Amino acid sequence: MDRAEALKVLQESRVAIDKIDEELIYLIEKRTSLAKDIASAKIALGIPIEDKKREDFIQDKIRNISKQKKIDGDFINKIMKILMDLNKKEQEKILRRETNG
Repeated sequence: MDRAEALKVLQESRVAIDKIDEELIYLIEKRTSLAKDIASAKIALGIPIEDKKREDFIQDKIRNISKQKKIDGDFINKIMKILMDLNKKEQEKILRRETNG
């Protein structure tokens, strides 16, 4: 690969990564917006925000998908933990609003 080709590949790859980053942000926003529905359902069912069984299921599912895709499962699970924490935070805000009027 010569210099001109390398620069072209670098630029195209960066543009593609920027587009993927935007898609990831959109998906995170969409995932987080479901917290309202989940919180409302949990309030109606009288169950706590924290659901260790569900979190364990998600972690196992992600570990299996990561293995299939040959991606570092521990790293992906850390990302999922951050996303689950974000959802729980949103659910807790909604729960506080519901209980405080």
